[in-house]
Amino acid sequence: MSNLQKEDFSGWYIQTIKQADLMDYSPVRGCIIFKPDGYEIWEHIQDEFNARFKKEGIRNAYFPMLIPESFFTKEKDHIEGFSPELPWVTEAAGEILEERLALRPTSETMIGTAFSDWINSYRDLPYQINQWANVFRWEKKTLPFLRTSEFLWQEGHTAHEDEASARERTMRMLSMYKEVIESLLAIPIYDGQKTPSERFAGAVDTYSVEAMMKDGKAVQAGTSHYMGTKFAEAFDIKYLNRDNEHVYAHTTSWGVSTRLIGATIMVHGDEKGLVLPPKVAAKQVVLVPVGPWKKNPEIMEYLETLESELKEKDIRVSIDDSDNSPGFKFNEWELRGVPMRVEFGPRDLKNNQVMIKMRDLEDKEAISLEEIAAYIPNALDTMQTRLLETARENRKQHEYTHINTLDELKEHIETKREEGEVPGFVLAGWDGDPETEERIKEETGFTTRNIPFDPPVEKEICIVSGKPAMHTVWLARAY
Repeated sequence: MSNLQKEDFSGWYIQTIKQADLMDYSPVRGCIIFKPDGYEIWEHIQDEFNARFKKEGIRNAYFPMLIPESFFTKEKDHIEGFSPELPWVTEAAGEILEERLALRPTSETMIGTAFSDWINSYRDLPYQINQWANVFRWEKKTLPFLRTSEFLWQEGHTAHEDEASARERTMRMLSMYKEVIESLLAIPIYDGQKTPSERFAGAVDTYSVEAMMKDGKAVQAGTSHYMGTKFAEAFDIKYLNRDNEHVYAHTTSWGVSTRLIGATIMVHGDEKGLVLPPKVAAKQVVLVPVGPWKKNPEIMEYLETLESELKEKDIRVSIDDSDNSPGFKFNEWELRGVPMRVEFGPRDLKNNQVMIKMRDLEDKEAISLEEIAAYIPNALDTMQTRLLETARENRKQHEYTHINTLDELKEHIETKREEGEVPGFVLAGWDGDPETEERIKEETGFTTRNIPFDPPVEKEICIVSGKPAMHTVWLARAY
């Protein structure tokens, strides 16, 4: 990491997203404006998920943002989980409303009410929908993209005949999240089950995909929940089964949000600022004329031809023919994280080449004019793979599996702080007692991220109590 990343990672993060022109602050506390380059990253994430959802028969819908208070009171755990974060509408058109309306923190209650009307027979199942929407959770401490009072997400909701099919959907969505986040965003993932204290309010079981940032902290990148029949019972989602009996459906919900943008920045950014994986970059290639190019029309003619060829290959490309100096342009596009810069001037024309600079590499490379159109797509694919491999290596360097007691964890955290290093993720044994889990949080600031499906080693002793471990868990500080 760069010095600024080490000394003030949050400061580096804010500076990076501002210089990259991804967002701006809104007049409303905790809310941000997505500028075009930032929103386009989200559009590419949407496109990837939408294609996958539709292949699996999951269709998009949209539900109202305002939810009656009475809907929340139907599921006790749900309202208790979200109550502190709910903003309420109490007045409209100059009149006090008879019933308060919440700005949605999530849509289980609204969609559960609709499902109770729409689902009548086993022939209606599975019922599988998704919505792309904004949600509101009035956060006390905010950080753009990662934690804001209003954010964007997708939330999928399904209803099934039985537990087996509902659990299959729950796990399939978790694996899809892992596939997309690793392949599209080049972020390696820890997948596993949340502990009861970290479980979604009202769920039977919650599963998560977790990511490690460059500063060693965790970001919960996505969650998938098996609801059992709890919401079906609360909202009367009954259907006539194959034995002609009225029974409750088994439901699921699952979602990822615009915090994926923040995670991408924190995993790949460097001392110069933003580094974007080619698959999600708003602009993948920028063509920059250099030298006395205005005196030589062949320079722009060639770049315009190359631009057309690349667009035919569905590569997002543009020419920077502004009056700014080459040095200014180079710096500007590096700050914006554009994966590839192509430089071309009179000297290059004479040498029958262009100069290529990949955002994540130090050195430039000369490529012949005959090869460049075929070279660029391959170079972008190679960079995509390289970023994932680099992130995996960084993650591996900050995983710790040798810590077995709470005192050792405290010493580890203090030692890393003194060395100017990150404490990372710690693999630990846990006896399953909520009190020991809470003690870890109170004394170290670390929380259980999840119970990994495939831990590097199985821990036998609880890090707090010394009793036999019921679970092996990942611990880390989280955003």
